[in-house]
This record gives sequence, structure tokens and C-alpha cells, in this order.
Amino acid sequence: MPVLSFFKSLPIIKPFLALILFTGVVGLYSDDVFADGGTEKLVVASIDWCPQLCPEGEQEGYIMDTVKEIFADSPFDLEVVTYPWSRSIHMTRTGEVHALLSPARAEAPDLLYPKEEVGAQKMCFFTSRGAAWTYQGKASLKGQMIGIAHDTSIEELNDYIAENKEGFHFLTYGPRYLPLSFRMVDGGRLNSFLFTYNSTIYALRKEGYADKIVSAGCVSKANVYMAFTPDLEKREFVLKAMEYFDQKMGELVQAGRIPEIMKSYGLPDWNGALPTSF
Repeated sequence: MPVLSFFKSLPIIKPFLALILFTGVVGLYSDDVFADGGTEKLVVASIDWCPQLCPEGEQEGYIMDTVKEIFADSPFDLEVVTYPWSRSIHMTRTGEVHALLSPARAEAPDLLYPKEEVGAQKMCFFTSRGAAWTYQGKASLKGQMIGIAHDTSIEELNDYIAENKEGFHFLTYGPRYLPLSFRMVDGGRLNSFLFTYNSTIYALRKEGYADKIVSAGCVSKANVYMAFTPDLEKREFVLKAMEYFDQKMGELVQAGRIPEIMKSYGLPDWNGALPTSF
């Protein structure tokens, strides 16, 4: 029986029951479509984080390229929305979107994580070329003014940052975070700033600061993921998406696709060691 005919046949004196039944029938129809080989929308929050995620560039970023290759010709219709980092995390936590690109586990520990990572990041300090200071552990941070983005988590420094906030200048992460950090270091308002190595090297070239600002030491490397919402109402769908992601990501790695994708950005495979310069 067509859905609308079924709905019209219900007694008019029971509108609330009719509405409940109608909603349930529509839900069943949606499940059947998915089971019969149709696609269901998978909404993913992303950020402006080149060369990993580049919403406005000629290339979309090596993480985005990887994810789109994974979900091409899949039961999932990928829809990517771009927001600032803090908002993207919040939207994923609350179930406004299904997934987030691309946090380290420590940055959003309450999300759901697949087995396979989608990349890696190394957080590094950057300072003026010619500066004597380099990062040599927590003790070397004393007396420094360091720029850092809100909602950044660096496992080995989180406790230190929480206890020494006066030594850190917190900025909202967005498209202007790196250019602003460059200007503040170059102008002497910051001694250094912290950010991911690949993104900073990429932006230094783009913004014309490659001869003025250099890496001053790095902290530990961390894997990054396509993380999923913990929203219980979306749990069944999310678990299917995570399982599919793990299977296809494993296949890409085995096929040697990751180094090929990275090469198109002039970068080494993220599974290997990061070079000191490009």
C-alpha cells in the first residue's frame, strides 16, 4: 500500500497515532532504500587546514582526497560542510553532523574513532629566523609568550599549558590563524607559536614568510582521524560508516595509494618521518 494511501485510511479521530505511524513507515522506507543499494547522506564537518583540508584551493587537501576516494561509489553520499575548528567539534559532539575531519584523539576524546587513522600531524614551534630559542622540553618554555589555537590538544604539554596560561596567547583557529601568527612573531608580539608542521610550512610559502620564520623544535607526532558523533540516535548508521571506512582505508594503504596522494602535494607519506624542511 502506498504510504499516503495508508495514512489517509487511518481514523481521523486519532491524529497523533496517525502521525506516529506515518513517521515509522517513512523510517522503514528509508532503511529499505539503504539496504537495497541506495545511498544515505553522510554529513562531515571539515575545517580550513591546508594542505590536509583545503576548502578553497585548487586541490582539496590530501586528507579530503583520501576520504573522497574511500567513499566514492559507496552506500554513503558524502556531504562536507566547513566551519571553524571549535564549532566543528561541537557539531560532531551534539550530532548535528555525522563525522569530523580530522582530530587527534586527545583533541576530542569523547568522539568515536575508527581503527584506521587518516593522517598524522606533528605539532611544532615556529619562531623568527635567527632567534636563539629552540624547544628543549617544558623547562625551555619559561619566560616565553607562545601563540596557540583554542581547542588545541598537545598530550605532552596539556598539563603545562593549563598551569601556565599566562605564557600563552590563545587565538581562534580559522583561515587567518596562521597569517596572524606570522605577523605577531615577525613583529615581536610573540616569541613563537605552535601549529602543525605541514600546514605551517605550506602557509609560510603562500604568505611570503618562508625566509623570516622557521621551525624551532617539535613535540610528539599524533595520528589524526575521521572521527564520528557519539549521538546515540545516530549510532547504528555511524557504526556502519566506521566499518566501511576502516575496510576501504586499509585497502588504500595496502594498495600504496597514500604515498601517491601525498606526492601530488609535494609531501612525504605521513606514515614516515617528517623532514626538517621541504
